[in-house]
Amino acid sequence: MSAIEFDKPSLLQRIVPLFRGFDFLLLLFIAMLAGAGLLAMYSAGFDHGTRFVDHGRNMLIAAGLLFVLAQISPQQLMKVAVPLYTLGVVLLVAVALFGITKKGATRWVNVGVVIQPSELLKIATPLMLAWWFQRREGNLRASDFVIAFVLLMVPVGLIMKQPDLGTSLLVMAAGLSVIFFAGLPWKLIVPPVLLALVGIFLIVWFEPQLCADGVSWYFLHDYQRTRVCTLLDPTRDPLGKGFHIIQGMIAIGSGGVWGKGFMAGTQTHLEFIPERTTDFIFAAYSEEFGLIGNLFIIVGFLLLVWRGLAISMNANSLFGRLMAAAVAMIFFTYAFVNMGMVSGILPVVGVPLPFISYGGTAMVTLGLALGVLMSVSRAQRQLPGGDGHIPHA
Repeated sequence: MSAIEFDKPSLLQRIVPLFRGFDFLLLLFIAMLAGAGLLAMYSAGFDHGTRFVDHGRNMLIAAGLLFVLAQISPQQLMKVAVPLYTLGVVLLVAVALFGITKKGATRWVNVGVVIQPSELLKIATPLMLAWWFQRREGNLRASDFVIAFVLLMVPVGLIMKQPDLGTSLLVMAAGLSVIFFAGLPWKLIVPPVLLALVGIFLIVWFEPQLCADGVSWYFLHDYQRTRVCTLLDPTRDPLGKGFHIIQGMIAIGSGGVWGKGFMAGTQTHLEFIPERTTDFIFAAYSEEFGLIGNLFIIVGFLLLVWRGLAISMNANSLFGRLMAAAVAMIFFTYAFVNMGMVSGILPVVGVPLPFISYGGTAMVTLGLALGVLMSVSRAQRQLPGGDGHIPHA
């Protein structure tokens, strides 16, 4: 009796199921922004060695991480929430005790390789909070929100101590979005918002006195106080602290409606824009592609955030809903803060523009975040009634 022979599946037949249930609308919006990022980096980084090639490589690494995490179900991701958060906090404590200091900030630690643990907390913190609220689903009390705030403020406080205002802001925004979408009562939201608005009003009103030489703000480091004061009046130090903001606004304004054209930005290529491939690349992009180019990027981010919130609304678990919403708000915060600081409406806090700014660590973090979002989307789309392929029983 001859052995039964089975047809060996082709490589294509083995690969296709890995993409089954992928949210291709989400991938389209990512591709839009990635294309704009490569275009901007080619021009802004033209005389910065291999930055364009490295930027493309970083995007491929992020795409690989997205693909890998998309294969993992939200239930499996829940299992790593606590150990990942714990590891991140332990590493932050290690940074505080024996971290590596560069340019006045202690943000790195050597664990065989030099790493920046605060980047890990951008994903670990919302994961931890989503895990916590999933455990408390159906039995939420005010004390649960208090515990959630403590879980959030531990890493935020450690990151601010480094000091790293930009990263602490991003971690806080991601964590607060989880807490908000978990059902935080409005009566707990309105008072701090009103307090913040009053604080902003007082700072603007008493700016000459608060920003005078020798005045100290006890709740902020001196360099953070300087950033706020420079925002209110960049001409206070036009060749020093205010130089970034002034040159960024000049570049954005000189781009006009249509821009000066690809590779034709004078502020960019005459090196008036500081950090033109990283934090201030939006100014370089604006100069060359103008208002029309800016609208393309803004619409791209709005579509990405919209898609993330849509995935959140359709998620089949509280954990998935909270994580998808957190990822959407991470991208909103990144884009809003970066564009705001470059255009002079927010303090300069060192937040990159997703897909556009150069930076390997930030790109890896974004790839992980998008992988989580794709995982939540696939889990929903592969259920009966979803819009993805349903495997046969």
